[in-house]
Amino acid sequence: MANIREIARLAGVSVSTVSRVLNNHPYVSTAKKDAVLKTIEKLDYSRNINAVHLSQGKTNMVGVVLPTINHPYFSALLEGIAEEAMKHNVQLVLFQTDYNQDKELEALEQLRGHLIDGVIFCSRAVQFDLLLNYKGIGPTVLCEDADQQEFPSVSIKHVEAFNLGLDYLVSKGHEKIAICLGRLEGTNSQKRKAAYEKKMKVIGEKFRREWIIGQCLMIEDGKKVIDEYLEWDEKPTAFLVGNDQVAAGMIAEAKNNELTVPEDFAVISFDNHPISKILGITTIEIPTKQLGSSAFMAYIDQSKDIEYSDKIVLPVKLWERKSV
Repeated sequence: MANIREIARLAGVSVSTVSRVLNNHPYVSTAKKDAVLKTIEKLDYSRNINAVHLSQGKTNMVGVVLPTINHPYFSALLEGIAEEAMKHNVQLVLFQTDYNQDKELEALEQLRGHLIDGVIFCSRAVQFDLLLNYKGIGPTVLCEDADQQEFPSVSIKHVEAFNLGLDYLVSKGHEKIAICLGRLEGTNSQKRKAAYEKKMKVIGEKFRREWIIGQCLMIEDGKKVIDEYLEWDEKPTAFLVGNDQVAAGMIAEAKNNELTVPEDFAVISFDNHPISKILGITTIEIPTKQLGSSAFMAYIDQSKDIEYSDKIVLPVKLWERKSV
């Protein structure tokens, strides 16, 4: 039985193109659409992949889509999901995507084919219009602070949390503030960036686009931040950093360059992982494990009613330490 990836390979198109054709999406060229349809006909493709699962009505398996498990944020999120899944005798199917949209669509196609009962997106790159094509097929939960009503979501309030960090820095006398984010195109990063731009306007500080550093995810990305800092003629007095890992890398690299925190620049980050306690990093705690367990329970609730939709918002907490 052919799957969506095999169809894409034989038709010479992307998985997302195949998905668009299957969902009658208007923005597909005639040539690509014909190639996909001919390949589907040749392979005798069927969306109902597993007749056994269809007869049973469910698989007792849930797909968890995440970019990587090699990061404390996502591993904690996964831990929360896994603990609840164990209580409910549900198995997890992991889709580690590295933000590859086609791999994310594979999870949704498995949901369509009844190979899994639902999907939890810990983070996503897939476009929302494509995601909407799968609404109603099965329970889908998003771990993001999204301005949408179509799917249940679990998150913190990213604008409020980011403003908490900015306000704390301002209260300590900092106005020349730079920020470090993950994927700049991500939903949560977009909200954080907008909050930063608005705050600079409120305090009458010049908005410097070059002081927004993206792709900051891992400890080693902290070196990149310091490298950029050293190149700037005008330097910020503080950084608001998207996660503790990058903040830890920055502090280590600052020391290598004979800089000290907070004397040369202050640092405040997010997560409150153990590394922030060890290094004395002021941070805003995100209840990541609880986000994971709440996401799984949102799946359970939604599985009882396919039209279920809700937003779950968890609180954050500021931990004051030595880096500001």
